[in-house]
Amino acid sequence: MAKAIQNGSILISEPFLGDPNFERSVVIICQHDKEGTVGLVLNRLSAMQLSDVVEVNETMFDAPLAVGGPMQPNTLHYIHRLPNLPDSLPIAADLFWGGDFEELTSWLNQGLVKDDQIKFFVGYSGWSPGQLEEEIEKNVWFVNNNAANKLLTLNTDTLWRDILKEMGGKYKMYANYPADPSLN
Repeated sequence: MAKAIQNGSILISEPFLGDPNFERSVVIICQHDKEGTVGLVLNRLSAMQLSDVVEVNETMFDAPLAVGGPMQPNTLHYIHRLPNLPDSLPIAADLFWGGDFEELTSWLNQGLVKDDQIKFFVGYSGWSPGQLEEEIEKNVWFVNNNAANKLLTLNTDTLWRDILKEMGGKYKMYANYPADPSLN
Protein backbone atom coordinates (compact mmCIF):
# COMPACT_ATOMS: atom_id res chain seq x y z
CA MET A 1 0.00 0.00 0.00
CA ALA A 2 1.30 3.45 -0.93
CA LYS A 3 1.99 6.09 1.69
CA ALA A 4 -0.56 8.88 1.92
CA ILE A 5 0.30 12.11 0.12
CA GLN A 6 0.03 15.30 2.14
CA ASN A 7 1.41 18.81 2.07
CA GLY A 8 5.12 18.47 2.78
CA SER A 9 5.42 14.96 1.33
CA ILE A 10 8.54 14.31 -0.68
CA LEU A 11 8.29 12.39 -3.95
CA ILE A 12 11.39 10.60 -5.18
CA SER A 13 11.22 9.34 -8.76
CA GLU A 14 11.99 5.71 -9.43
CA PRO A 15 15.43 5.25 -10.99
CA PHE A 16 14.35 4.68 -14.61
CA LEU A 17 11.35 6.97 -14.97
CA GLY A 18 12.25 8.04 -18.50
CA ASP A 19 10.43 11.39 -18.31
CA PRO A 20 13.04 14.15 -18.76
CA ASN A 21 10.98 16.51 -16.57
CA PHE A 22 11.17 14.16 -13.60
CA GLU A 23 14.08 11.77 -14.17
CA ARG A 24 15.83 11.23 -10.83
CA SER A 25 13.92 14.11 -9.33
CA VAL A 26 12.87 15.00 -5.81
CA VAL A 27 9.60 16.93 -5.52
CA ILE A 28 8.10 18.62 -2.49
CA ILE A 29 4.31 18.67 -2.36
CA CYS A 30 3.08 22.19 -1.58
CA GLN A 31 -0.64 21.58 -1.98
CA HIS A 32 -2.60 18.34 -2.14
CA ASP A 33 -6.39 18.51 -2.00
CA LYS A 34 -9.54 17.69 -3.96
CA GLU A 35 -8.47 20.20 -6.66
CA GLY A 36 -5.27 18.26 -7.39
CA THR A 37 -1.62 18.50 -6.43
CA VAL A 38 1.06 21.17 -6.79
CA GLY A 39 4.72 20.41 -6.20
CA LEU A 40 8.18 21.80 -6.88
CA VAL A 41 11.16 19.84 -8.23
CA LEU A 42 14.00 20.49 -5.80
CA ASN A 43 16.99 19.18 -7.73
CA ARG A 44 16.79 20.74 -11.22
CA LEU A 45 18.71 23.98 -11.43
CA SER A 46 18.13 26.42 -14.26
CA ALA A 47 20.91 28.53 -15.76
CA MET A 48 19.38 31.64 -14.16
CA GLN A 49 19.81 33.48 -10.91
CA LEU A 50 17.03 35.24 -9.00
CA SER A 51 18.51 38.59 -10.07
CA ASP A 52 17.85 37.61 -13.71
CA VAL A 53 14.09 37.70 -13.14
CA VAL A 54 13.54 39.92 -10.09
CA GLU A 55 15.02 43.26 -9.15
CA VAL A 56 17.08 42.48 -6.06
CA ASN A 57 20.25 43.90 -4.59
CA GLU A 58 22.67 41.17 -5.67
CA THR A 59 25.19 42.12 -3.00
CA MET A 60 22.59 41.47 -0.30
CA PHE A 61 21.00 38.34 -1.78
CA ASP A 62 21.04 36.33 -4.97
CA ALA A 63 20.30 32.68 -5.51
CA PRO A 64 20.10 30.13 -8.31
CA LEU A 65 16.64 29.38 -9.69
CA ALA A 66 15.49 25.79 -9.75
CA VAL A 67 13.08 24.45 -12.34
CA GLY A 68 10.02 23.62 -10.26
CA GLY A 69 8.42 21.70 -13.09
CA PRO A 70 7.13 21.92 -16.62
CA MET A 71 3.96 23.88 -15.85
CA GLN A 72 3.87 27.67 -16.30
CA PRO A 73 7.66 28.17 -16.55
CA ASN A 74 7.12 31.94 -16.52
CA THR A 75 5.96 31.91 -12.88
CA LEU A 76 8.12 32.30 -9.76
CA HIS A 77 7.58 30.16 -6.65
CA TYR A 78 9.46 29.82 -3.38
CA ILE A 79 9.62 27.67 -0.29
CA HIS A 80 11.18 29.05 2.85
CA ARG A 81 11.74 29.02 6.59
CA LEU A 82 10.39 32.52 7.21
CA PRO A 83 7.38 31.98 9.50
CA ASN A 84 6.74 35.74 9.80
CA LEU A 85 6.37 36.32 6.05
CA PRO A 86 2.72 37.37 5.62
CA ASP A 87 0.43 35.15 3.55
CA SER A 88 2.82 32.16 3.61
CA LEU A 89 1.20 28.74 3.53
CA PRO A 90 2.63 26.12 5.91
CA ILE A 91 3.53 22.88 4.13
CA ALA A 92 5.55 21.10 6.83
CA ALA A 93 7.07 21.84 10.23
CA ASP A 94 9.05 25.07 9.80
CA LEU A 95 8.59 25.09 6.01
CA PHE A 96 6.35 27.47 4.06
CA TRP A 97 5.27 28.11 0.46
CA GLY A 98 4.86 31.55 -1.06
CA GLY A 99 3.87 34.66 0.84
CA ASP A 100 3.85 38.42 0.40
CA PHE A 101 6.36 38.96 -2.42
CA GLU A 102 6.81 42.71 -1.84
CA GLU A 103 7.65 42.07 1.81
CA LEU A 104 10.01 39.25 0.83
CA THR A 105 11.78 41.46 -1.73
CA SER A 106 12.26 44.12 0.93
CA TRP A 107 13.76 41.55 3.31
CA LEU A 108 16.06 40.22 0.55
CA ASN A 109 17.29 43.73 -0.28
CA GLN A 110 18.00 44.40 3.40
CA GLY A 111 20.02 41.19 3.75
CA LEU A 112 17.52 39.72 6.22
CA VAL A 113 17.25 36.36 4.42
CA LYS A 114 20.01 33.74 4.29
CA ASP A 115 20.62 31.19 1.50
CA ASP A 116 19.58 28.24 3.67
CA GLN A 117 16.21 29.86 4.47
CA ILE A 118 14.71 30.01 0.97
CA LYS A 119 14.72 28.36 -2.43
CA PHE A 120 13.28 29.87 -5.63
CA PHE A 121 11.72 28.06 -8.61
CA VAL A 122 10.48 28.86 -12.09
CA GLY A 123 7.43 26.82 -12.99
CA TYR A 124 5.83 24.06 -10.99
CA SER A 125 4.67 20.46 -11.21
CA GLY A 126 0.97 19.67 -11.18
CA TRP A 127 -1.30 16.66 -11.11
CA SER A 128 -5.07 16.47 -11.60
CA PRO A 129 -7.17 14.89 -8.81
CA GLY A 130 -6.22 11.23 -8.39
CA GLN A 131 -3.41 11.33 -10.97
CA LEU A 132 -0.56 11.34 -8.46
CA GLU A 133 -2.09 8.50 -6.43
CA GLU A 134 -2.27 6.43 -9.63
CA GLU A 135 1.40 7.14 -10.37
CA ILE A 136 2.36 6.13 -6.82
CA GLU A 137 0.39 2.87 -7.13
CA LYS A 138 2.36 2.17 -10.34
CA ASN A 139 5.64 2.78 -8.41
CA VAL A 140 6.56 5.85 -10.45
CA TRP A 141 7.22 7.69 -7.18
CA PHE A 142 8.50 6.73 -3.74
CA VAL A 143 6.98 8.80 -0.92
CA ASN A 144 8.82 10.15 2.11
CA ASN A 145 6.78 12.05 4.69
CA ASN A 146 9.73 12.74 7.01
CA ALA A 147 12.29 14.74 5.02
CA ALA A 148 10.75 18.16 4.29
CA ASN A 149 12.40 19.95 7.20
CA LYS A 150 15.93 19.38 5.89
CA LEU A 151 15.45 20.05 2.17
CA LEU A 152 16.85 23.56 2.10
CA THR A 153 20.20 22.45 3.50
CA LEU A 154 20.92 19.35 1.40
CA ASN A 155 23.13 19.33 -1.70
CA THR A 156 21.00 19.76 -4.84
CA ASP A 157 23.36 17.65 -6.97
CA THR A 158 23.11 14.57 -4.74
CA LEU A 159 19.61 15.10 -3.28
CA TRP A 160 17.91 12.20 -5.10
CA ARG A 161 20.57 9.73 -4.01
CA ASP A 162 20.89 11.15 -0.46
CA ILE A 163 17.15 10.94 0.26
CA LEU A 164 16.97 7.34 -0.99
CA LYS A 165 19.99 6.33 1.10
CA GLU A 166 18.48 7.93 4.16
CA MET A 167 15.23 6.00 3.63
CA GLY A 168 17.25 2.77 3.97
CA GLY A 169 16.27 -0.77 3.01
CA LYS A 170 15.39 -1.31 -0.65
CA TYR A 171 15.56 2.45 -1.26
CA LYS A 172 19.25 2.48 -0.35
CA MET A 173 19.76 -0.06 -3.12
CA TYR A 174 17.92 2.16 -5.64
CA ALA A 175 20.25 5.04 -4.75
CA ASN A 176 23.14 3.11 -6.28
CA TYR A 177 21.45 2.28 -9.57
CA PRO A 178 23.43 3.75 -12.48
CA ALA A 179 21.71 6.43 -14.53
CA ASP A 180 22.28 4.30 -17.62
CA PRO A 181 22.20 0.57 -16.74
CA SER A 182 23.77 -0.36 -20.08
CA LEU A 183 26.98 1.26 -18.84
CA ASN A 184 27.07 -0.99 -15.78
